[in-house]
Amino acid sequence: MASADGPGNLGSEQNPLSIPVADHGAWATAMNNLGIMPVGISGQQLVSDSLCIPRFDPSLGLIAPINPMMGGISLVPPPPIPPDVPVIKEIIHCKSCTLFPQNPNLPPPSTRERPPGCKTVFVGGLPENATEDIIREVFDQCGEITAIRKSKKNFCHIRFSEEFMIDKAIYLSGYRMRIGSSTDKKDSGRIHVDFAQARDDLYEWECKQRLLAREERHRRKINEDRLRPPSPPPIVHYSEHEATLLAEKLKDDNKFSEATAVLFTWIDRGEVNRRTANHFYSMIQSANSHVRRLMSEKALHEEEMERAKEIFKNALMAILTQFEQITAIFTAATRQKAWDHFSKAQRKNIDIWRKQCEELRNAHSEEIMGIRREEEMEMSDDDSDDIPNKRMRTQENGVCDQTQASLREENDSLRWQLDAYRNEVELLKKEQSRVSRPDDDHAHTHAHSPEAQIQLLQQSMHNMQQQLLSLQEKLSSKETELEQAREEHHYLEMEVHSLRDKLLSSKGEAVEGTNGELHEKSVNGSVPSLYLSRDRRSEFMRGGVASEKEALLLGIISTFLHVHPFGANLEYLWSYIQRLDSKISAGELERLMVRLPSMFRQELSGVGATLEKRWKFCGFDSLSSA
Repeated sequence: MASADGPGNLGSEQNPLSIPVADHGAWATAMNNLGIMPVGISGQQLVSDSLCIPRFDPSLGLIAPINPMMGGISLVPPPPIPPDVPVIKEIIHCKSCTLFPQNPNLPPPSTRERPPGCKTVFVGGLPENATEDIIREVFDQCGEITAIRKSKKNFCHIRFSEEFMIDKAIYLSGYRMRIGSSTDKKDSGRIHVDFAQARDDLYEWECKQRLLAREERHRRKINEDRLRPPSPPPIVHYSEHEATLLAEKLKDDNKFSEATAVLFTWIDRGEVNRRTANHFYSMIQSANSHVRRLMSEKALHEEEMERAKEIFKNALMAILTQFEQITAIFTAATRQKAWDHFSKAQRKNIDIWRKQCEELRNAHSEEIMGIRREEEMEMSDDDSDDIPNKRMRTQENGVCDQTQASLREENDSLRWQLDAYRNEVELLKKEQSRVSRPDDDHAHTHAHSPEAQIQLLQQSMHNMQQQLLSLQEKLSSKETELEQAREEHHYLEMEVHSLRDKLLSSKGEAVEGTNGELHEKSVNGSVPSLYLSRDRRSEFMRGGVASEKEALLLGIISTFLHVHPFGANLEYLWSYIQRLDSKISAGELERLMVRLPSMFRQELSGVGATLEKRWKFCGFDSLSSA
């Protein structure tokens, strides 16, 4: 290995080559790139130490970053070369030949796609007189060669021991090889190094991949076995002795779950037959007896939970009473006769303490109220199955809904009183019928007393009937008030819809103009529609039209129903109007037709399942009757 022997041997080996050195700088650059100390033919140093590669030791003849083409480094892969750094190829001298680089202006030699696990290269363009020893001498610098297969047609295949050695061999592609100093064509040739696809390389690569796959599978299996839950214990086979032991385990609370798993497995295996049916029946019976134990345990736990709730509630009540006492102390301290004697800082602290105490007291009181509400809800849920008519009614839509709910409650109470009075009247009638049929023996002796009783009963019945009539009048008045409240609620909803439509349609109007109009109306004595009287509202709801949109809808509905003399249902009418205006809902159409009973009439047609509601136009009938 000439490049690794040092400067002493280099001179004696370069003299027989008789290479003319015209440019000492080029010669120094080539030797510097090869990792050799730049010396001349006679051994003198060509350049100064400052121009040499850093960390170069002249006593060794080598530098720390060793050139990849030098021998003795085949076991270490070369460092990666950045793609943007140009590779400068220099002349390579060997014992038997010399390698000259190609023109740097020419494109680099092409290579095929690298096969997987490639360790073999194809070397073409060899000189005709190149021997296997010369080839080994040139490519032995790339790494350990395992085999060389040379052909008679100036090419060969070289197989290396490691894959990264192929990259060093590809580096020599494009060099011109010249054997010795001969100028004969048979002693020179431009070599071409490329990847070769060999069966041995592919087989070794596949073996290596299979080995890696086996290792991965083994590693995954070990991980799965580590994470897999332990297997359940094996179930013993059925026998009379095991059945007796199992029956004892079923009676034990600690071993019940294990015993049920064994019993389930025996039944699933088909161990039940005529001979073993009695044993299995007794075991199933003992399993059923465990249900009663479970229910008793559940009842005990529920009792414990109720006791814990009661203890918690009592503790909260005690805490709340103490908070009330502390609050009373703060209140007494903030009165005038005691407050004046405290300093400013003391007053500030007392005020802060009082606020904190009140906040904590309010939080505890809310918690206690929540517990009470939950208890009341539980009691109401229990009672709702027996008395469904006594459920609480909630407020939904402001004052109107509140008045409606109160009127409904009064209406229900009046109905209940009316039913009670009717029952009393019926009882009195029954008593009167019993009294009116006296015995024949006492008919003449007690003639005056039955008549007096009859008169008393008649008077009481008369009073009861009067009370019944008064209650009926009250009931009718309450029902009328309820209807009026509903009409007011409906009217308010229509007013809200109309105002919303007006706001959407009058976005461009000025605010001052509207204020002026309202002022003029208030001066002239006219009142806005929101403050109309109840009679005017009912008239407006019965027969008026709120907006131009409703007038247009009224005309379309009248025309559509006039074309259908037998009437049409609401869905059919709504589907027709949806084609004209998709924002119209079926509820709006129904409300509009209900408000105008003189123009639209609703009738029922069909029988049973075919019963449906149809709307008809009756405007001409009302005109003819008028």
